[in-house]
Amino acid sequence: MTITLLTSPPDIRNSQLLQSGYVQLDVQGCQAVALDWAASAVAEILNTRPLHEWAARQPLREEMRGRGVIYSADLPTTPATPVVVRRNRHGGLLRGVTGEYFLTPTRAPLEVATSLRLAAGGIPTPEVVSYAIYPAAGIFARSDVMTRRLPDGDDFPAAWKNAHRAERNSMLAAVARLLKALACAGAWHADLNLKNIYIAGTGTEQTAYLLDVDRVTFPEGRDIAGRNFKRLARSARKWRERWGLDFDEDSLSQLSALAEVNKS
Repeated sequence: MTITLLTSPPDIRNSQLLQSGYVQLDVQGCQAVALDWAASAVAEILNTRPLHEWAARQPLREEMRGRGVIYSADLPTTPATPVVVRRNRHGGLLRGVTGEYFLTPTRAPLEVATSLRLAAGGIPTPEVVSYAIYPAAGIFARSDVMTRRLPDGDDFPAAWKNAHRAERNSMLAAVARLLKALACAGAWHADLNLKNIYIAGTGTEQTAYLLDVDRVTFPEGRDIAGRNFKRLARSARKWRERWGLDFDEDSLSQLSALAEVNKS
């Protein structure tokens, strides 16, 4: 097993990774990076099997559903680190066509670069611990992404269902802070829906985390606040109409005001 620094980077993303504490892992059969404190543990795993397969085999694991099965397990560091591992998969029309196969180098490197930019802008999002890219046929590859597990909480729809009025007001304030931070950073989430917001904390001390950051871009000269809110409002109405979530128009109006969506 060899761990090397990301020296002589071919592009700005690798330079950013080096400055942010990532190292490149020299593991046969894949291309991988990890945060320096996790590098040895991740490399040991990759020398035997892919990250997603490792997580699926852990006796103490939790299974979650997203695009495919997502696993939470403890990375064998000292002390152990709770992590979440997922296999990148296409959604929408491409789900049944290309599935988990992407053009090389897949979305994984971009996700790390995006998460670092979001974190620098004060936007709560899971920290990427590692990713691994597995070459497949020709120009295609698969990839796994490992993130640090977030504090105890739930996605927005589940948290909203179980919250009383005061907690719901706190949730709206937390999501408003997230929306304002996204606008300040110029970050547009093309798939900003209620399931992509994770609420952690209780009472008035709640934080809204942004998920699926591989769908985030940074367009210039656009109404970022309005576009993000419009996308989220559409999701809220869909949840109300299809699954009976009691997130009404008054709550949307309150969220809009808190997030200062229409502020000139």
